[in-house]
Amino acid sequence: MFRLGRLRRELFRHGLARHGAAGLAAAATAATGQFAIVLVVTRTLEPRAAGAFFTATTACLMLAGVVRLDTGNGLVHALAGSRTLPTLNAGSPGPEQRVLAGAPRQRTPHPTASPGSARGVSAGAPHRRMPPAASAGLLRGVLAPVAALACVAAAGVWLAAGPLAGLTGVSPGVWAVLAAALPFVVLSDVLVCATRGLGTMRPTLLISGVVQPIGQLALVTAAVLAGAPPTALAAAWALPSVACAALAAVRLRGLGPYDVGDVRAFWRHTAPRSAAAAVQSVFQRLDVVVVALLAGPAAAAVYTAATRFKVVGQLAGQGLAQAAQARLVMALAEGDLGTAGRVYRTTTRWLVGLTWPLWLGYAALAPWALSLFGPAYAGGVAIALVLSATMMVATACGMVDVVLVAGGRTAASLANVTTAVAVTIALDVLLVPSHGALGAALGWSGGVLVKNLLPAVQVSRRYGLRPFGVGRLTERPLAAGCLAGNTRGAGRAAS
Repeated sequence: MFRLGRLRRELFRHGLARHGAAGLAAAATAATGQFAIVLVVTRTLEPRAAGAFFTATTACLMLAGVVRLDTGNGLVHALAGSRTLPTLNAGSPGPEQRVLAGAPRQRTPHPTASPGSARGVSAGAPHRRMPPAASAGLLRGVLAPVAALACVAAAGVWLAAGPLAGLTGVSPGVWAVLAAALPFVVLSDVLVCATRGLGTMRPTLLISGVVQPIGQLALVTAAVLAGAPPTALAAAWALPSVACAALAAVRLRGLGPYDVGDVRAFWRHTAPRSAAAAVQSVFQRLDVVVVALLAGPAAAAVYTAATRFKVVGQLAGQGLAQAAQARLVMALAEGDLGTAGRVYRTTTRWLVGLTWPLWLGYAALAPWALSLFGPAYAGGVAIALVLSATMMVATACGMVDVVLVAGGRTAASLANVTTAVAVTIALDVLLVPSHGALGAALGWSGGVLVKNLLPAVQVSRRYGLRPFGVGRLTERPLAAGCLAGNTRGAGRAAS
């Protein structure tokens, strides 16, 4: 009871209870919607047609993650960082204040905030009011380049629709539809992330957690039941992204004006992470595409069905990360490793408590669970066992990459994810031709272990933060070490 009461007090003190619940609710709805879409498609279409649909939509999401340039997380960092110390004096910061690469200028603390205290800067505090011209930096310097790159990528997909059809077995019309939807898929996520940086989780809950998954499920189900052709099915999947982008833009406009600081500093911080996010997007979704290329769309359908439950764990982590990311940025920016460690350990406990029962249950009930997708998918039990064991190890590491990036170590994050992708591709090339979908699962497992264990070691060595344990360290030396480490990381990230 004491430990539970202490955990509850920690959650409320850091604002994680309310914001974490919102993030997890959005993640749960999104995961349920994605699972239901897979269930509808696999139960209605033959495996080859289902695999073609999964391959095309996965490739669209993978490309969106690449061209997004991780501006969503960059905006959370910049907008939340600009709210750490509300200003009475906009004077130049001293060297001790410049702790994060690309972080907005630090200002004189508000009289109600004690130095080094996280309480003086509530995550739900109103953002600093800026003149309307400040908001233009977000549009011209951040959103416009991302939108332009998304349009260029969409044009490339449209022009390459024929060759892509030959490689993947997906009709050219499907590629054309997804090319038209690509800019909206990209911008909807970036705009919702920007609202989180301004201290509100409501757009994430309503747009990403309700409109997107429920809209996709309703339209895809209607298209499948109506016997719609593949192009109409792809359009049904893509249309909710258009609505989400429009809703997020309206909400973000209502939260303005706001300031992202120096746009050049923003991109100096985000550029290394942009590459890491691109590699991360490839890492998360490449396996489905590889199976389709090397073993055919039918094998891709089996692999998608057997690994669909991993989305539940990933989205649970994403929901907690959305709630904790801004707090980690503010804590590390102020050199408050005590708060950062408590947030990290608390979210890890929640992640393990929420997901380990799922993985254990999935491993035990895999034959029955896979039969839900139809008799053609019953052979994925071995894939389910690999998935469950791997995700239990990954969730025990906690949100290590989020902590690493919040501390300005974007270059290290890029190196870690690149290594994980290299391991995954090498194992896929070796194992998929002979073992099919199971080979892809083993390749994915190797990459996931590398991606989580490497940053766990780095975070422990640099900041003394661990996913479990009390982590009682001396506050003043820790703060000095954090400031020095972040300053060095800032120089590397900007170089």
